[in-house]
Amino acid sequence: MEDGKKGVKMKNKTLWIILGVIALFIIGGISWYVGTYNKLIIIDEEINEKWAQVENVMQRRYDLIPNLVSTVQGYAKHEKEIFENIAASRAKLSGASSPQDKMQAARGMEGALSRLLVVVENYPTLKANENFTKLMDELAGSENRLTVERQRYNQSIKEYNVTIRKFPASIIANQLGYEKKEMFQMDEKAKEAPKVSFN
Repeated sequence: MEDGKKGVKMKNKTLWIILGVIALFIIGGISWYVGTYNKLIIIDEEINEKWAQVENVMQRRYDLIPNLVSTVQGYAKHEKEIFENIAASRAKLSGASSPQDKMQAARGMEGALSRLLVVVENYPTLKANENFTKLMDELAGSENRLTVERQRYNQSIKEYNVTIRKFPASIIANQLGYEKKEMFQMDEKAKEAPKVSFN
């Protein structure tokens, strides 16, 4: 009889240990799932914040360009095509809605600005103009800020992309529809020096 009670107690004790281990696995799994889910949300929001900063600096540059163009136009009236390209680039940037469209429009704006700066080199009196110099300093500051913000944005994208691809977080990311995001990259045309003809 004593042996039977001991056997039942051992079976109950073993059952409770097994149930405890299973409960720990379930609690651990739920904790891991919630932690990974929250991490994905935090990283995604950081990306949105970094992109907002990129947009903020692009807007600052966008706002400076009309003043710069007006100043240059007074000196270089025959450079109509460059001014039209800048106006078209600004319009494209203001009409862009997705980050990819905005990135592409920003690259077009950078190309138009680089062609404008080549034109400026041919007008020494313009380069000596105090208003132009101030605008160029403002634009250079915007470009530097934009470079920093793009770098921060790309770092957030990298962290996000690595997180959603790493196992086992990739299981949750796939389940919740998180997809790889594109980094802000330089346009291939921006690597070439702009060509301006005065003929």
